[in-house]
Amino acid sequence: MALLRPAAQVAGVDVVAVAARDPARAATFARKHGIRAVHERYEALFDDEGIDAIYNPLPNSHHKTLTIRALQAGKHVLCEKPLAANADDARAMHEAAVHSGKVLMEAFHWRYHPLAARVLEEIDRLGPLKRVRASFCIPLPLPGDIRFRKDLAGGALMDTGCYAVNIARTFCGVAGTARSLIVDDAKALLMSPEVDRAFSGRLHTPEGVEVVIECSLLSSRLLSARAQIEGERGSIDVWNPVVPQFFHRLRTCIDEPAGRRWSSSLVPGQATYVHQLEAFRDAVVVAAPFPSTSLDGIANMATIDALYAKAGMSRRESYSS
Repeated sequence: MALLRPAAQVAGVDVVAVAARDPARAATFARKHGIRAVHERYEALFDDEGIDAIYNPLPNSHHKTLTIRALQAGKHVLCEKPLAANADDARAMHEAAVHSGKVLMEAFHWRYHPLAARVLEEIDRLGPLKRVRASFCIPLPLPGDIRFRKDLAGGALMDTGCYAVNIARTFCGVAGTARSLIVDDAKALLMSPEVDRAFSGRLHTPEGVEVVIECSLLSSRLLSARAQIEGERGSIDVWNPVVPQFFHRLRTCIDEPAGRRWSSSLVPGQATYVHQLEAFRDAVVVAAPFPSTSLDGIANMATIDALYAKAGMSRRESYSS
């Protein structure tokens, strides 16, 4: 859903090779999806001259090392969210991208759907912002899942929570900059020592906009994907900004001289992953700008690091060999 189906729809993109720790599994995967080449090591992808770009969907702990190696080998990289295990690793990845002159895009696919752009347009009608709330809660009752492993940089905040942080940063106006949010309070519910199954935080922007984030992989709040934005002249409620192709609703309330005006709408678009892959292609081919840059990824990870610290937890660390 994240790459293969979109690649079949996006002109100029062809998935030509796959690598895995288990060559037999990789070969089965390649046959199923019509991928021509199978490499037995991740690093072999970087030496393949027939490859222009790498998609890194590995666990969070493996984003930094292999992404940097790919950039150093002259490959563009579409790296899954969150960009890195922590802000320091994100900075190292950003520096590698700048030095190589190659594209490094963080795969916050939601940001590329027309719904995100419409919400930003609607926000301009609200006047000065007062507060932003973002939640992303899903049920994942699988204790052995990689998202619950500290050694793989897991945790609810690193999974669904990175979306909530990114959505809040985008809609309160600090996305696309090096500015992170300032953390006031944070609380984690733990699956095991140092691994959060649910997380909530209160933050604010340097300008004083209040921000609340909530996320979970296992909690009483089974399902929630929502953004709420309040300004001096109105409010916006967005249901499911994460994968709006499945369902979503945008509701805006504006205070006008004649009274309060409500509107509700759906924003047409393809799957978020299709829009994202088109943006990645254009960034690689014609150097088109895009929002989920590595610089923005640093600020997102700095906010996550600060949330963990405020909750009395250690930041996530990356695989270093």
